[in-house]
Amino acid sequence: MSTRIETVEIKRGFVDAFDVATFLMAVSLIAVGLVSIYSATFDADSSAYFTRQAVYAGVGLAGMILMMFVSERMLFNMAYVLYGVSIVLLLMLKVLGVSGGGAKSWLYIGSFGFQPSEVAKLGTLLALARFISMSHVNLRTIRDLGISAGIVALPLLFVLLEPDPGSGSVFMMMFIGVVLWAGADLFVIFSVVAPVVVLLSAFFGDTAYYVTASVAVLAALLFRRRIVFTALVIALCVGAGLAKDVIFEALPPHQQRRIEVLLNPDADPLGAGYHVIQSKIAVGSGGLTGKGFLQGTQTQLRYIPEQRTDFIYCVPTEEFGFIGGSLVLGLLAALILRAISVAQFVRERFQSVIVIGIAVIWLYHTTVNIGMALGLMPVMGIPLPFLSAGGTALIMNMLMVGIILNFYRRRVLRP
Repeated sequence: MSTRIETVEIKRGFVDAFDVATFLMAVSLIAVGLVSIYSATFDADSSAYFTRQAVYAGVGLAGMILMMFVSERMLFNMAYVLYGVSIVLLLMLKVLGVSGGGAKSWLYIGSFGFQPSEVAKLGTLLALARFISMSHVNLRTIRDLGISAGIVALPLLFVLLEPDPGSGSVFMMMFIGVVLWAGADLFVIFSVVAPVVVLLSAFFGDTAYYVTASVAVLAALLFRRRIVFTALVIALCVGAGLAKDVIFEALPPHQQRRIEVLLNPDADPLGAGYHVIQSKIAVGSGGLTGKGFLQGTQTQLRYIPEQRTDFIYCVPTEEFGFIGGSLVLGLLAALILRAISVAQFVRERFQSVIVIGIAVIWLYHTTVNIGMALGLMPVMGIPLPFLSAGGTALIMNMLMVGIILNFYRRRVLRP
């Protein structure tokens, strides 16, 4: 008696290859953002802000769908072109840029304004991913790592000249996350990051400096590299903390105030510390379930400056409490983890590097923005992904979602 085994070929279509989870998480965050913006601007020309953001969401949705079907070859071929366009836009800021929030970071075409730095984040990521994905590139060599750093350093320089150190820090974190993912030497990255961490800790007092510097020195020794390189890294870590006062005096006055507010917001409660104090009151006053939609006192009485942009997280936490704040955090965390999962899931190095870069951008934006709202991070003007009002950031984030959906679809259809 013989048993006949028949092989059934399963044809996968668009529905099977559509990453529903990523799409729903992104759309949910946009919906929460629209509700929060409406509440944050209620009785203050809310229809204009809400309608504008809804239009941006519609444009972003169209862009996301379009990006889902762009071929990988086209993205690869256009990477350097988009990077070049980003550089040109950043250069145009020096001539045609409009100041806002202390930085010349806006370009206007008629009545339409956008932020080139947001465009440059994606353009730089694509260019970096194209270079890293070349077969001859090895990030464990100084030459290739240096070229990668140069790709990021050029737009970073122009962003810092606006000056916009908040957006500049996004480029730096994106670079660190991408090159680590792509196999760069961890000791080299440690050599760059450790002195910065020690410097930041020094602002919190001598005890924090001594502890952080000691950990950095111990970590440098554990790498067991050549004594010359190890000694250089240790000197940089120790010296960074000792140079705290010199570096602080070299900063512009408004950045000095931001650091002082982070360390002690109550020192100037009606001035530089006002944002953070009001934000913490809003977040804490929501309790477990919140005060209800349009019932938040801090939100509705306009105690929180920039509450529709930089401090948008205060709205769901005050009006929907710990549950609302946790929902936002949960959706953002799930979306970031999903992106990391897709970065592991795809086969092409070019795709993987892009997706992990997107995850790093979202993670850093989320950490800094919510940290600002809780008084744990200095006010840096970094928007909360998908929630903060602003067309450029929202559209670019939705294009990033489209890229993730695109790579997921291609991997499923071609296992």
